[in-house]
Amino acid sequence: MSLRTLIVDDEPLAVELLGLLLSEHEDIEVVAQCGNGSEAVRYLQSTPIDLLFLDVEMPKMGGFDVVERIGLQQIPPTVFVTAFHEHAVRAFDIHAVDYITKPVNPERLSLALQRVREKIASRTALLTQAQLSAVLEALRNGIQEPAPYLTRFLVKVGEKEVLVPAEKIDWIEAAEYYCCLHAEGHQYMVREPISDLSNKLDPRQFLRIHRSSIVNLNRIREIYREGPFDSSVILFNGQRLKMSKTGRAKLNDLVKV
Repeated sequence: MSLRTLIVDDEPLAVELLGLLLSEHEDIEVVAQCGNGSEAVRYLQSTPIDLLFLDVEMPKMGGFDVVERIGLQQIPPTVFVTAFHEHAVRAFDIHAVDYITKPVNPERLSLALQRVREKIASRTALLTQAQLSAVLEALRNGIQEPAPYLTRFLVKVGEKEVLVPAEKIDWIEAAEYYCCLHAEGHQYMVREPISDLSNKLDPRQFLRIHRSSIVNLNRIREIYREGPFDSSVILFNGQRLKMSKTGRAKLNDLVKV
């Protein structure tokens, strides 16, 4: 028997990716997608659903608002989707609320689905008031205003200057007091040490995996463990980057379940 599933997210690409990943699970049937909280409330009030994937952060009406509007007794088993930083999602873990983080990791999604299946089988899948209240309070107390992370770089190319969007960067290489930005086959030098630059990049997108390199997580294709301490990552462009033991631990923390 398939679980009739609703995806609620205001980002079309996020909806498409999650739907694609869910299609690999035979017992999941995505029957509808909603792009905002109000639309989700109307759908949930009119249509029976077995499983809900609900984005936490949406304009005007976020995921928690949807839950409060529908009511804990009526809300179907729910997996929250969040872009919160890794320290904030501990609130979900501590209070046993199912969640996945963006960008969605297939293994983490599979684990969340397994947990939901087990809860449904034992009839304990619905949220409780205590769970929701505890998570809300933990998030309110633990989340600060996001830092103004760099979204673009102004770099000199010959006699001109160009803007390089951060999301176009594949990886960043340390070069003493400079950094080399590798983006779409081009290289750009910026006068800033890698230790300073790493603190100015969004940790949800960029990770310093070695003392001499920062990688765009969205560009990683494969991860190799080459021994007890040595690892490497392969980017979609074929570039292989060494990963230190510390870098491996940081990467593991990002996807830790």
